[in-house]
Amino acid sequence: MKKILNYIVLGGLFLGLSGCQDEFIDLNPEGQFTDAVYFKKPSDFKAYTTGFYGQLQGWDFGNMDNGSDLSANANGNGTALGQGTIATASTNWDYSGIRVCNILLAKANEYTGEGSISQYVGEAHFFRAYAYFNLLKTFGGVPLVTTVLDTNSPELFAPRNSRYEVVAQILSDLDKAISNLPTEQNLVATDKGRISKWAAMALKAQAELYEATWEKYVGQQADGDGTAIGAGTTGYNPANINIYLTDAAAMCKEIMDNGGYELWNKNADSKMTNLSSWYLFNLEDAGSNPGGYDKSTNKEFILYSVYDYTLKQSRKNISWTSWQLYPSRKFVDMAVCTDGLPAAKSTLFQGYQTTTSEFQARDLRLLNYLYSATTAPTSVTLDFGSLGFSGYGNSKYAVYGFGTRRLDNTESANWPIIRLAEVYLMYAEALYELNGSITDTQLNASINKLRDRAKVAYLTNALASANGLDMKQEIRRERAVELYREGKRFDDLKRWGILEESLNPSRLGRVVGSASYTTPFKDASGNPTAAYKANTYVFGEETVETPKGVLNCVVIDSKLNHTVTKKHYLYPIPQSQMLLNNKLLQNPGY
Repeated sequence: MKKILNYIVLGGLFLGLSGCQDEFIDLNPEGQFTDAVYFKKPSDFKAYTTGFYGQLQGWDFGNMDNGSDLSANANGNGTALGQGTIATASTNWDYSGIRVCNILLAKANEYTGEGSISQYVGEAHFFRAYAYFNLLKTFGGVPLVTTVLDTNSPELFAPRNSRYEVVAQILSDLDKAISNLPTEQNLVATDKGRISKWAAMALKAQAELYEATWEKYVGQQADGDGTAIGAGTTGYNPANINIYLTDAAAMCKEIMDNGGYELWNKNADSKMTNLSSWYLFNLEDAGSNPGGYDKSTNKEFILYSVYDYTLKQSRKNISWTSWQLYPSRKFVDMAVCTDGLPAAKSTLFQGYQTTTSEFQARDLRLLNYLYSATTAPTSVTLDFGSLGFSGYGNSKYAVYGFGTRRLDNTESANWPIIRLAEVYLMYAEALYELNGSITDTQLNASINKLRDRAKVAYLTNALASANGLDMKQEIRRERAVELYREGKRFDDLKRWGILEESLNPSRLGRVVGSASYTTPFKDASGNPTAAYKANTYVFGEETVETPKGVLNCVVIDSKLNHTVTKKHYLYPIPQSQMLLNNKLLQNPGY
């Protein structure tokens, strides 16, 4: 692990710092560094690829779905997309991560030394695919660069490749990564956190599911003609939807069967008080939870950024910020009751007439991800009374023992990019999108493992049929609840083609009732009580459909602020890049 925690830049090359200085680089002669004396042995390639790991997503509050339909707080992060206010001059892209991968692959082609460098070639292909996938999700088609360019290379002035050509490159790179990378089981202890074959397969499944559902539900509306606007449709093949879904399901099944991963479920330990889904996301040393579990017990994370209290702390104010990431009414209503049914369908749902009514007999993930008596800091009030409060509080990512065991900015849990739970969700979704159905056996092998940890009844075809549930929507519901604040929501709304309908409504907080439906926040006459100060909410209340009928809720971010349209499925091509290359065409709508 220590070998991927830090990196420096020398001569334009990103070089990894290993745990031991003598493993880093032998300068020959000492003090000089050129390509002529580098890339001569496998350890050179390893040191170079270690620098790639800085490209991985890590602790950043912009990664936590702020501004989405599941987030009530409008604190700036995510507002541009969440409200549809993306400015054409606000974007840029960075090809430096792609360039360093191209450098290594070029040097690998020239390598004639002893010892295998296949793992590091695999890592280069992985990180190039990772970079292009992020560009694809943001901009659609972008210029493909797979060689090391000079300042006058013609590729610098080439038009954009279509999204279909970019996807083909991503999948090609990931196939090469899969064939070159070791399995997780074959990574030595000091290399844990480096990319494994299973991580490459998981990213491939993610990319295939993303593109298949994008093509199915969004279609070609964002492509443009590639002549006057957009990146065009070169390489489009309608057969790819089913090809990608089939392969995504196969990739997930391979990981599920052979990856050696398992859900981190410690609910059977009485000391953990059914809070596995909270402790998982702040897991550090044995002091990070009452059960004494450390990171070595976590076999759920497949692709993740490594942090360490001694060597690489988060340097982010994670706990206090997490407590102030207020969930929306929509997220709270999404969690099922213990009978496996949505609140609107379940006889177990208790409504809103006490402060704890709506949390009775509910999915443990709802109780783990929101404030509880165990997770809430004593100095934070859960009542209304301050602008921005939704009446709910987030606890996901906040640490156990804050203020004593851990202080601000020292939290050092690993950040999950893809974990086994998401593989289960991708498997179920890919099968349903492919076949229009999913068997109970397939549900038991995937989603119902998550429901075991959440302590709710299984999702079955009989349950869905008897209660008028749409299986596709239930699979999507499961994804929204399980992956809450893991940076997946905006991408999901886009690829499902429901961005506008999801983001244009108001972000709401708690039910505050009315004269005909009293809550703890209004008296029997409908007058505000001390706990709810209506005049602090500038957008007031809104009457909306809830699992207990049409009721009043506080408005945290009004629909009057939201103007999300079709163009927002993609960001605008950076104006700075278009000035450098006049062959780059803008995305439709900008």
